[in-house]
Amino acid sequence: MKQSAYLQSFIKGDWKSGIAVFLVALPLCLGIALASGAPLLAGLVAGIVGGTLVSLLSGSELSVSGPAAGLTIIVATAIADLGSFPGFLVAVIIAGLIQVALGLLKLGKIGGFFPSSVIRGMLVAIGIVIILKQIPHAIGDDLDFIGEFEFDQKDGENTFTEILKSLASIKIGALIISLLGLIILFSWTKLGQKFSWMNALPASLFVVLAGVGINEGLAIWNPEWFLGDSKDHMVNLPVFASSSEIYAGIISPDWSFLSHPKVYSIALTLAIVATLESLLSLEATDSLDPLKRISSPDRELLAQGAGNVVSGLLGGLPITSVIVRSSTNIYAGGKSRMSGFFHGVLLIVAVVLLPLYLNKIPLACLASILLYTGYKLAHPKEFKKVFAEGWKQWVPFLVTVAVVVGVDLLWGIFVGTLVGLIFVVITNYSSVFTVFKNGNEILIKFQKDVTFLHKMQLKEALRKIPEGAEVFIDTTKVHFMDHDIHLLIQEFVSTAQERGIEVDLKKK
Repeated sequence: MKQSAYLQSFIKGDWKSGIAVFLVALPLCLGIALASGAPLLAGLVAGIVGGTLVSLLSGSELSVSGPAAGLTIIVATAIADLGSFPGFLVAVIIAGLIQVALGLLKLGKIGGFFPSSVIRGMLVAIGIVIILKQIPHAIGDDLDFIGEFEFDQKDGENTFTEILKSLASIKIGALIISLLGLIILFSWTKLGQKFSWMNALPASLFVVLAGVGINEGLAIWNPEWFLGDSKDHMVNLPVFASSSEIYAGIISPDWSFLSHPKVYSIALTLAIVATLESLLSLEATDSLDPLKRISSPDRELLAQGAGNVVSGLLGGLPITSVIVRSSTNIYAGGKSRMSGFFHGVLLIVAVVLLPLYLNKIPLACLASILLYTGYKLAHPKEFKKVFAEGWKQWVPFLVTVAVVVGVDLLWGIFVGTLVGLIFVVITNYSSVFTVFKNGNEILIKFQKDVTFLHKMQLKEALRKIPEGAEVFIDTTKVHFMDHDIHLLIQEFVSTAQERGIEVDLKKK
């Protein structure tokens, strides 16, 4: 797209989706930093770099990058192992350089090897996880950070027990705010058809304004329901008295850790996991794109690598493309990379100018936005679509959903892909050749490529051929024949005469 086209896209509506992404990203940046054992500013730096630099360099128009919940355990463990956050930043920079190298080597295509049923299962599972994880926040239980994703939590609870526990401490104020937010989000499109002025505002901004207004009103009318100014139930941005304090809060890498062997193993782990998450998110984002644009995975790796280098240099957490932010962007009407870029600019404004005001936003508001996004991702019609395509699609789909929800994202992708590959093997194994019999004549006709997986099947078919038979082996339609299969056929031909078998071998 040309600069003028980007400007038009921004004016038409990308600014509205940028606000929606910003409102979701803000608590996620803070929560992920907190869960990682890193300074809060490190999460914001990663969000800013992911929103601005990576959005401009990315191979996708709609993908939004920032700190990822899927890396929190790796990051927390790495910081503890090194005993130094500045030392960890060196690992982030090296990880970024590895990603740049992967992009230059054109290795981004590995993202295309994941079956579509697994990608769709991942999206639905993420939607379900978002809903389950946000229920406690929607009713006022904000002890866990808002971006938590794993089934087993650090506090000993899991996704389901956390919901049960939160039901015992419902905050009426939070419940009112989140329910109102959901009503606004689900009715916004229909209301916009009746009241045209509503189309000029992003629904997410209206949800936040309504939530802040209700909470402030409760302080006057019903203090028992007021969520207070406590960081437990509100956005909790660090407040800086001056720009010099912000600069002082930015941590620089400790280059002496270049001689530390652990830095390189941590960097490799970060690079591999961040690359997989980014490529999977890119595939998922492309599948959600209403315009069905195809993004360059190699360019995405270059962008992610550059982002991690810059984030590490500025004291930020590692960055990946994040499906929660990206899907929020799409469902809020984002059309170009300007929405992701604008969300990054808003994060800068939030840190520098607006922390006191943004700290008045109840987390229940943001929970309702995430619940709406989760519903869109896990819409019942997605299940209906997959089931209509047959069991070879819905089995890997359901396995992926179950493992992502019950364990975590990467395990879900791994197990779902493994199940998908098993179906590929079964399909190819069962239909690679056909045996036709007509009295003493036997025709073995190969329909497609033959791999070593078919060796036992072919060996059994050849073993059953009786002495004195006339055998015709037709391989004219085979594009690829594994060496093991070729040897097996040659062995049969060479020994057939001893058994009184005549063989006519037709090759392409």
